[in-house]
Amino acid sequence: MNDVVNILAIETSCDDTAAAVVQNNKVLSNIVSSQKIHELYGGVVPEVASREHDKLIVPVVRKALTSSGLSLNQIDAIAYTRGPGLMGSLLVGTSFAKSLSLFLNIPLLEINHMHAHILSIFIDDGKDIPAFPFLALTVSGGHTQLVIVNSPNDFNLIGTTLDDAAGEAFDKSGKILGLEYPAGPKIDKFSKYGDPYKFKFTKPNVADLDFSFSGLKTNFKNFILKKDKSFIEDNFNDICASLQMTIIDILIDKIKAASKKFSIKDIVVCGGVSANSKLRSKLKALKNAEIKTYVPEIQYSTDNAAMIGISGYYKYLESNFGNLSDQSTAKYPLS
Repeated sequence: MNDVVNILAIETSCDDTAAAVVQNNKVLSNIVSSQKIHELYGGVVPEVASREHDKLIVPVVRKALTSSGLSLNQIDAIAYTRGPGLMGSLLVGTSFAKSLSLFLNIPLLEINHMHAHILSIFIDDGKDIPAFPFLALTVSGGHTQLVIVNSPNDFNLIGTTLDDAAGEAFDKSGKILGLEYPAGPKIDKFSKYGDPYKFKFTKPNVADLDFSFSGLKTNFKNFILKKDKSFIEDNFNDICASLQMTIIDILIDKIKAASKKFSIKDIVVCGGVSANSKLRSKLKALKNAEIKTYVPEIQYSTDNAAMIGISGYYKYLESNFGNLSDQSTAKYPLS
């Protein structure tokens, strides 16, 4: 097996068309084209997303190759997101990856999107990395999961959301406030100027290590509907800060519970919501509880293809190659 492995990675699970070139665990290029058109609809429209992927995938891949300084004939394998995600979006990336693999006669590496979020922490950018086994919290618009990671290809799901994901709670609550999609970053911005303890919102009582955010979302909606416009305007920053703190406290409480239950002190927090500034500051404070947290760089926290590439690299090392017969899957269990 080659000492140097060059992987072209493709990610089209939702509304970001992304491609990257990864050399072993180093990123040579990482191109993401976000589909701004969904802001018009207040959320991702699956059919629109797949059409946009179809238009963008060739120029995005071409740019990733050009930026990496490598040519197609220097690529050793193609990694792509098989799932989970929007079926139409996944099919675009899957079809492109299979066609390119067949044309170049090089291996395919099918990747679980959530595995990739976790393994993004191993991208070589000079930061500390956790030791196995470690805990991972994957937190995004579509998923909120707690996982024990025993090795790069061994994941054990120990907790998941029973309804909405944390990122979905941010976005849908933001929509109630009149914020454009995606609302999470905007709530983070307004929260910096608000009192996070001004208002109290529901924290669900969910057994063990599972999550629930639907009750909080309903409680928040009812709170807003009972207030007049002037009250909301006068207290807007405080409302955002209080909502954000409630969601983050739910996440932090589960991290502490999982760490205690399994006696694991290394925790990786990944996925789009891990870019939230208040969550990052609260994670740093966990050092007082002797918990060491690891969070990917912002550019690798939201959907990107570099994380698909690093996951592909670890599969390549084990010769764990995919097949042309592998089908995209909207629901792809983590373990």
